[in-house]
Amino acid sequence: MHSDRAPLGLRIAAIAGLLFLHLPILLIFLYAFTTEEKSFQFPPPGYTTKWFGVAWSDRPDIWPPLWLSLKVAAISTAMAIVLGTLCAAAMSRAKFFGRDQITLLVLLPIALPGVITGMSLRSAFGVMDIPFSTWTIVLGHATFCIVIVYNNAVARMRRLSGGIMEASADLGANGFQTFRYVLLPNLGSALLAGGMLAFALSFDEVIVTTFTAGQQSTLPIWMYSELIRPRQRPVTNVVAIVVFAATFVPILIAYYLTRGGSETAGMGK
Repeated sequence: MHSDRAPLGLRIAAIAGLLFLHLPILLIFLYAFTTEEKSFQFPPPGYTTKWFGVAWSDRPDIWPPLWLSLKVAAISTAMAIVLGTLCAAAMSRAKFFGRDQITLLVLLPIALPGVITGMSLRSAFGVMDIPFSTWTIVLGHATFCIVIVYNNAVARMRRLSGGIMEASADLGANGFQTFRYVLLPNLGSALLAGGMLAFALSFDEVIVTTFTAGQQSTLPIWMYSELIRPRQRPVTNVVAIVVFAATFVPILIAYYLTRGGSETAGMGK
């Protein structure tokens, strides 16, 4: 009799793979509650929640990097939603010579190693004599955030029937009305999901930020410096939990928003 269950060896391999991926994250959670301040003794000698209070009230050096990370991620995401959507509209609806090559150039920033992108941006800022600031970090993050939104938007647009926009025009709607009442409702969940993914990637980005931040410090850079020269290791783990939540929750929401994307309205039904 045929069974739909996977072979035992395959199931064991899958469990081992999941443990390999997620056990280090569980260790971060574990050591956020340890009573040991300087070392990663295993098992921890005891457990306490005091480090959450220390991170909240006794470590003012955490807050400026946190606010900078939130600010950069929010601005980068907003830029990505606007530019990524416009680019997706041009690539999916217009036909012109060199479209495939331009599409490759749009996708290239996310395919390149972050160190290459960071070095290129740093060199460009130096040539143009642009001082390092929040905006240089934003420009660095926007290079890959735009690609995330673009991928989501262009995939949804390609599933849309061009007839719905033609029908809107036939009924007397102008370009803005067609965008507002026809195109945007069909793209809404894809854009929201792309924006959340872009926010999550921007919030925890390290490599490009290192090249474009100058003397500023985002939260991931602060965490990296704390690991090199630790003052209170459990506090760093507490902050890591915050970063985990700030990235995991948007990704989870984006997943639920896009998993039913094949049921897009206007597909010629």
